Amino acid sequence: MRRFWKKLTTAALLIGLITGIALPVMAAEGANDNSESINEKLGVPIVVYGDTLSNSQKQEVRKLLEVKDPDNTEEYNVTGQDIANYIDGDPNSRMYSSAKITREEKGKGLTINIVTPENITEVTSEMYANALLTAGVEDATVDVASPVKVSGHSALTGIYKAYDVQGVELDKERMQLADEELDVSTDLAKKEGMNQEKVSELMTEIKKAIAEQDPATKEEVEQIVKEQLDKLQISLSDQDRQMLTNLFEKMRDLNIDFDKVKNQLEDIASTVKNKIDELGLDPGFWEKVGNFFREIFQMIGNFIKGLFG
Repeated sequence: MRRFWKKLTTAALLIGLITGIALPVMAAEGANDNSESINEKLGVPIVVYGDTLSNSQKQEVRKLLEVKDPDNTEEYNVTGQDIANYIDGDPNSRMYSSAKITREEKGKGLTINIVTPENITEVTSEMYANALLTAGVEDATVDVASPVKVSGHSALTGIYKAYDVQGVELDKERMQLADEELDVSTDLAKKEGMNQEKVSELMTEIKKAIAEQDPATKEEVEQIVKEQLDKLQISLSDQDRQMLTNLFEKMRDLNIDFDKVKNQLEDIASTVKNKIDELGLDPGFWEKVGNFFREIFQMIGNFIKGLFG
């Protein structure tokens, strides 16, 4: 019992600390809130909803994506047929994950916000960023949300559709390759000794190395993959190494501007690092916080069961 109350007191203090960190940031943002202001140069945000959403779920997603005035956005639905059209997916797919795209000034970079991380179970913001840059999406803020647990793959199709309906042509081969990249990333993240963050770092470093070395052959791409795996101390099977080599060889064949991709990736990595440095946190801080609270909630559950047991 004494251990329980000690843990509970520590949890309360930690909540206070986190709130103290977050509130000043929210206040600062609120003081200059231009969310209702229409950008006459770049256009209003585009929101694409998963077609399987019920009316109540759609309203929930609208709130999650902070769509306060639908008249100040352009709204579309993304269907299974869209998945078939854009990335040769299953036309019978159920579509839940939705996205809001706000176009930014040139050079601003790509920012991904997963609003419901508890419901996007396989794809991280870094994975989305890597895939979208492969597809040719740049200089935008993308918010992703789902009211139910999904892998997160279908949100990509919604983003592609948003650009398509606005007359921005994205190469279909690059879109399909971006989806393949996402599949490879999520598959690797399930391997023993790997996680989503490690996979995102690996994909980013390989792209940066390709930009710097400009490989001319598949053998040179294979060497870059090997070098980055060794540098990050990642051990993969021969089959998984070949899967990575084949993926990046396809990217090389499509003549993707890796220098441009590299610059945006470095901006994303720098932003994340700066946020962590500002708060004086080590990269595993939030994972530790999550584990801590899971233990707290388990103890509270056991305590309540004990009262009525």
